Amino acid sequence: MSRPAPQELSGGPLAAVGGPLGRHASARALSWAATVVPLLVATSATMALSVAERTHCVAKGWVGSDQFWHACFSDLPALYQLGNLHAGLAAYVGGGGARSDHPVLTGAVMALVGGLVPDGAFLDQTRWYFALWALLGTALAGFTAYATAASRPRHVVDAAQVALSPVLLMTAMLSSDLFGVALVSGGVWAWSRRRPVLAGALLGLAVTARTYPVLVLLALVLLGLRTGRLASVGRTVGAAAVAVAVVLVPFLVGNPGAILRTYHVWWDSPANLGSPWMLPALLGHPLPPGATTLLATAGLVAAVGLGALFTLGTPRRPTVAEVALVVVAVALLTGKAFPVQSSLWLVPLVALAGTRWRDHLVWAGAEALHFVCVWLYVAGLSKPDRGLPAGWYAVALMLRLVAVGYLVWRVWQTASAREEARGRLSEDEVGPQWETGQVTGQVTGQATDGDTGSEADGDPDSDVVGDELAGDFSDAPDRLLVRLA
Repeated sequence: MSRPAPQELSGGPLAAVGGPLGRHASARALSWAATVVPLLVATSATMALSVAERTHCVAKGWVGSDQFWHACFSDLPALYQLGNLHAGLAAYVGGGGARSDHPVLTGAVMALVGGLVPDGAFLDQTRWYFALWALLGTALAGFTAYATAASRPRHVVDAAQVALSPVLLMTAMLSSDLFGVALVSGGVWAWSRRRPVLAGALLGLAVTARTYPVLVLLALVLLGLRTGRLASVGRTVGAAAVAVAVVLVPFLVGNPGAILRTYHVWWDSPANLGSPWMLPALLGHPLPPGATTLLATAGLVAAVGLGALFTLGTPRRPTVAEVALVVVAVALLTGKAFPVQSSLWLVPLVALAGTRWRDHLVWAGAEALHFVCVWLYVAGLSKPDRGLPAGWYAVALMLRLVAVGYLVWRVWQTASAREEARGRLSEDEVGPQWETGQVTGQVTGQATDGDTGSEADGDPDSDVVGDELAGDFSDAPDRLLVRLA
């Protein structure tokens, strides 16, 4: 199959960057580089604004409550100091004093960058560390935008929702989360190009950088159940397991405590910023850590259950990005903490799911409100007469949760509204029906090309997203559907 022509950017939202199409040019002649370069320029501009937003802290340092009043806080310089990351990668892997509360691969990258910081005054060191992360972050954000565009070449314009996202601007330089996000984006791209082993390797590395990529792998498993192509998913999961093992081996030898440190911290922690389970604390009645752990675990189970219902219950098969967005978003909504930077996990999934800019901006507006309010609330903990009262922060927190829930609803609604494919294989070909309680399941085969939006591939404005992410699920009939009676 020939590679589809990339969607033209020059008439779309990046016209100011890409410029008009010349009179001797044509859409077919538009090269992939000419299509993607404007996205990379836009991504670099967004990252520059993310750095500029923290100018005050770059000048004055990340100390005291001043960094919260000016909304320029960043985990990066804080962790550089608290984790002794100046000692470098060897000290982190070998247990020589450098430490991190992040999963081990992210911790290793942070220590590697820390080892590049030249000696000098502490403020100068934190500036160096922040600057090095700004360069690395720009490269990671550019890769994420590129992988998003390459994953859906017929809908390249949707990658602008990564390049120009207000959420990227607010969160990119808050922490090292962008590293894991870039690996997930690469894994989804590899799957879309029918490279299941490479997809698994990248997603496995992503699991050791952030934990949420496990849910992306779960999305592939659920779609594998629906299509009956678990063998391909098995190769991906196997490659992911090998990648995780390769990363963990040096730590098993030199610093085994680093492997589970982040999970121990999570298990013992109370409800924290952004979590719905923090609302009782804001009202003066905090939940005990054990109860919060139980609620967060139940929320994770609910996320998996809703993801399964979404995957197996919609008439037309949802895309990998749609399933992953539903599962990851519900997990965030019910977690022990939903820090500002965790919203970055959703940005490429929103773009890959073909979400409208209107819905993206509704969500981003709630994120922006929460972004301002959370720093005013945290700063007010040391100066209550100047800070935001707990009640008002609770309002901003709930609005953010509603906005993320709105994203889930819009994705679910869009997928469920697609016309059910016609033409099913006979019962002899696919096996019998089954029933359990109020749920009626039917193992079916659909005489379709497996593309959830093939009718719309030529129409970039259509609500139906062409499933260019299907990978090895392409041309697969549905083998398992679950219908509510």
